[in-house]
Amino acid sequence: MRKKLHYIDYQILLPYLILVIVGCVMVYSASSDLMLLNGIKASTYGIKQLEFDLIALAVGGLFFAVKLSLFKSKKFVIGFLFICILSLVYLLAMKVIKGNAAAVNGAVGWINIGFMSIQPLEFTKLALVCYLAFILNKRTNKIYFGNIWSQLAHPAIIAFGLMVLVVLEPDVGGTAILFMIVLVIFSTSGVPTKIAVGWLLLVFAGVIGIFFLVTSWNPKFLQDSYQYQRLMSFLHPFQLEQKGGAQLVNSYYAIHNGGLFGVGLGNSMQKRGYLPEPYTDFILSIIAEELGTIMTIVLLAFMFYLMWRIMEVGIHASTQFNALVCFGVTTIIFTEAVFNIGAVLGLLPITGVTLPFISYGGSSMLVLTAAVGLVLNISANEKMKAAQEALVL
Repeated sequence: MRKKLHYIDYQILLPYLILVIVGCVMVYSASSDLMLLNGIKASTYGIKQLEFDLIALAVGGLFFAVKLSLFKSKKFVIGFLFICILSLVYLLAMKVIKGNAAAVNGAVGWINIGFMSIQPLEFTKLALVCYLAFILNKRTNKIYFGNIWSQLAHPAIIAFGLMVLVVLEPDVGGTAILFMIVLVIFSTSGVPTKIAVGWLLLVFAGVIGIFFLVTSWNPKFLQDSYQYQRLMSFLHPFQLEQKGGAQLVNSYYAIHNGGLFGVGLGNSMQKRGYLPEPYTDFILSIIAEELGTIMTIVLLAFMFYLMWRIMEVGIHASTQFNALVCFGVTTIIFTEAVFNIGAVLGLLPITGVTLPFISYGGSSMLVLTAAVGLVLNISANEKMKAAQEALVL
């Protein structure tokens, strides 16, 4: 352990810690006024987030400390994936039994375990990354023209099954993240570049086509769904301000109020009952209002630097497993960040995806920190291996 600590990657650890600390402060700031308005102690959510962060740090430390071979073992990978599948099936069972009574924001996505609510989707993201990296690592140099489907069919079916379970919650944003994980890992597992690019273009064309079909057709059977109303609110936020557009409209107001330098930490007006979900989905709007556009860009720069560094570890990794895990973790963080930033700016429909490391939430923080711990483990092992090879030479 001491030896591994000597090789810890501070280019990953420091940006992560900065994001977590800022997130904890901003969760407190974004939630305190709402808590007081409801007769609750102002620091309630700030303290909860701090507790989540400390638990997550312990789990992340564990993922860094254990032998990397554990994550490559069949028992761990299959066991982790199986638990996630059971959890997703349990959610669907609750949806059938309890109906809308079990739904939160239109979806049944949480399991209450007393002191916190667990979101199986978050754990499924990391489980899928580990599973695909494990399977495709065994098929290194076996994926080529004429042999692609036979090598990718089995993991593709498993991944498709997970996406079906998630979309039935229904959670479109979560399904899209799982799909992006599969697309990126498949594309970087040895698939010829022409085919990988073709997949990307096909997905892009499909998404655009479905978007225009749904919005122009305006099907009656979708009009009452929470997800469809969010889509319409994205297209016409001011016209539908009273029917779901309030989040986006007040997000615009918050960003405008903040200007370049912000109104000061704790001084946001939009968090005082105007902007729904100010400490979760739309915490970036509060950051922009209180800290200003410049500091918001700096904060996001730390996040994208963290992604770049994780991707760099993957590019220089000595094994397919290590590389694919890094690419998968980067995909999780990148897709979540793009979905959240796009929603806050009105560039993408609101999907309920939180901002990585910043938004309030235990499951997200726990899984993302575990993923960072795993990447730090990979980075340290790569450095130790390189040092040993250098000594031999």
